[in-house]
Amino acid sequence: MRRKWGLEALSYEPGQPGGHVPVMLDRVLELLAPALSGPEPVAVDANLGLGGHAEALLAAHPSLHLIGIDRDPTAIERSTARLAPYADRITLVRAVSDELADVLRDAGRPRVDAALFDLGVSSPQLDEAERGFAYSYDAPLDMRMDREQELTAERVVNTYSAADLIRILRVYGEERFASRVANLIVKERAKDPITSTKRLADLVRAAIPAATRRTGGNPAKRTFQALRIEVNGELSALELALPAALDALALGGRVVVLAYHSLEDRLTKQVLVARTRDTGPPGLPIPLEAHQPRFRLLTRGAELPDDEEVARNPRAASARLRAAERIREG
Repeated sequence: MRRKWGLEALSYEPGQPGGHVPVMLDRVLELLAPALSGPEPVAVDANLGLGGHAEALLAAHPSLHLIGIDRDPTAIERSTARLAPYADRITLVRAVSDELADVLRDAGRPRVDAALFDLGVSSPQLDEAERGFAYSYDAPLDMRMDREQELTAERVVNTYSAADLIRILRVYGEERFASRVANLIVKERAKDPITSTKRLADLVRAAIPAATRRTGGNPAKRTFQALRIEVNGELSALELALPAALDALALGGRVVVLAYHSLEDRLTKQVLVARTRDTGPPGLPIPLEAHQPRFRLLTRGAELPDDEEVARNPRAASARLRAAERIREG
C-alpha cells in the first residue's frame, strides 16, 4: 500500500528530529553531487527515516526534486515536517522500498539521477521503547517498521517452529548458538508466551555459554537483529529495490548504499558487482557492446566512517558505504 502524505495531515512537535545525525553525510553528498549537477535533477531516498540525508541534499541542490520512501508512518510524518521548507520539491510516499519502481512511475519520475539507500533500523525506532526493537528497554515484542502489518516479533517467537527459529537466527543473525537459543525459546514459551523484550533478552543470555557472554557486547543483539529482519522482510526488500533503483538511473546517475550489517553489505556488493562486470564470452578479441558493463564502482570495497564520526555518533560504527555510477544505457 502506497500513500502520499501532505503537510496539512500531520502533527509535529518541534525538536523531534533533534539529535539525529545522518551517517557519513559528507561522503554521501560528495558521491552524489556529480549526478545532481544538471538543471532539474531527481533523487530517490529509498529509506527516508528522519530525512537527514534528504534535507542536506535539498539544501545543497536548489533545483533538486526528491522522492522519499519509507514504510514507517512516523518516519514519514517527522521527515515531512523537517522538510517543510522544501515542500514544493519533495514527494514523500509511504511504501516499502521494494515498491520503488511503482513509486517512481506513479510520481511521473521513472528516471532518476541519484538513489540513496540508508538501510537498517532508524534512531527513533531504536529509541522509542514501545516499538520493541531494542533489548535495552523492557517493552512489548513488536519490531514492526509498519505497525499496520500483522507479523510481529512476538508472533515469530511464539509460533515459529524450532527449525524455522534456528534458520532465522543462523542466517539473519549469524548466531553461532542458534540451536541453543531457539530450543530454549521453544521450551520457555510452552510455559508462558514470550511477550516482552526483556524476557527474550534474558532467555538469549541464559542460552549462550558464559565464556561467550563476556565478550562482544550484549548477547541478545544477534537474535534481535534476526527477528527484526524476519519481521520486516528487509533483505527481500533490498533484493528487489536495489536493482530497481539501478534500472531507473539515467546515464551518469549514481547510487549510494549505507549498510549496517554483513548481510546487507554482502547483498549490496553482489548486486553492484554483477552490474559492473563484462558478461561477454571470455577471450574475445573485441568486447561485445551488448555485454559491456553498464555501471562502474565508485568505491574500492566498502568505505567506513572515520574515527571522528564514530566518536560523535557511535551508531555510525557499523556503517559500510558502497557506490556506483551508470556509464552506459541498458
